[in-house]
Amino acid sequence: MAQLSDDCFAFGGPMLSVDDAVGLITTRVNAVADLETVALVDADGRVLARDIAAPLPLPPFTNSAVDGYAVRNADLPQKAEQALPLDGRIQAGGLAQAAIKPGRTARIFTGAPMPPGADTVFMQEDVRLDEVGRIVLPLGLKPGANVRPAGEDIPEGHVALRAGQRLRPQHIALAAAFGLVRLDVVRRIRVAVFSTGNELASPGGPRAVSQLFDSNRFMLMAMLRRLGCEVSDLGILRDERELLANGLKQVAGDHDLILTTGGVSTGEEDHVKAAVESIGSLVLWRMAIKPGRPVAMGIIGGTPLIGLPGNPVASFVTFVHVVRPTVLALAGSLPEPLLPIPVRAAFTYKKKIGRREYVRASLRRAEGGTLEAVKFPREGAGLLSSLVETDGLVELGEDITSVEPGQSVGFLSYAGLI
Repeated sequence: MAQLSDDCFAFGGPMLSVDDAVGLITTRVNAVADLETVALVDADGRVLARDIAAPLPLPPFTNSAVDGYAVRNADLPQKAEQALPLDGRIQAGGLAQAAIKPGRTARIFTGAPMPPGADTVFMQEDVRLDEVGRIVLPLGLKPGANVRPAGEDIPEGHVALRAGQRLRPQHIALAAAFGLVRLDVVRRIRVAVFSTGNELASPGGPRAVSQLFDSNRFMLMAMLRRLGCEVSDLGILRDERELLANGLKQVAGDHDLILTTGGVSTGEEDHVKAAVESIGSLVLWRMAIKPGRPVAMGIIGGTPLIGLPGNPVASFVTFVHVVRPTVLALAGSLPEPLLPIPVRAAFTYKKKIGRREYVRASLRRAEGGTLEAVKFPREGAGLLSSLVETDGLVELGEDITSVEPGQSVGFLSYAGLI
């Protein structure tokens, strides 16, 4: 497990900005040291543990980029079309053992190795046959055209994949192109997840009239799994300080991160803060973010704990901005900043200065093709429908106080948040 000191997150200042909060996490969390080797087909979404230098150049040999006719540089037409006799045929996967003779051309196909001496390929649609079956080459082609030199993509020895890279399908393809079948990756981050609150019932079980089915826990577990985590579902812990403390203490030693939802505000029945402080240390953040101000961060037996708000939208937003970078830091992942794309606002909005806010919005294509963000018509951090019926979040920075229709704003698509 990644062990932290009890005071590594100590912070006694004013409300933290989102950037300060993320910086506090990513600079203090220790990456896990355990590695494992997995099959290439199982490496998607994992964090690469070691640099991979190209064991061979890509492409590994000089080849034709098109179906056509290979020629020598010296035989390129200079003043008029030139007809060359056809001498040989080279297919993809075949060998080009014989050098091309002066004044001749060879039929070649995409991906086939260039014959010795040849350095240029005419596309088949640009040539024609004359009356005696020679290949008539047009003017204007530059030497080296339509040829992929060995190592053009990646030279041998170049560090093509770096440790800390969270692997995606394109990275898997590159490793396969090197002939690799197994990769060293960081083991999965182990996260214990539970909800708190007497007002919650677990789906599939009985629900009292005054209770809600717990949705946050399942949302958070799904998001963690998309980050490649190994998740332990601890269910719902009731609003009892001693029960919470015992539950947290039992799982701390076996997990890299503890994630809770609910019970982190300052109400009389919000017991997570007191429970953590009784067995570890906790700094209760007041992050300058909406939705999601009450966020807790602490240490229990060397294991970091993050407590998210109980409202589902606030829980979603703070997961993205607090839990996601924590998981990536624990896995030793390279930074993956969230980069909003510019779109045009189709709504009016007012906000406080000094606080970052996230507005749920849908995208539509306006007249002229410009993308517009349309704000969800209702407010409220408890509206799950606002996450389901929108495409992402409009990010409004700390210095913004208002938005007017037509103004450029930054948009974060849900698809890119995990």
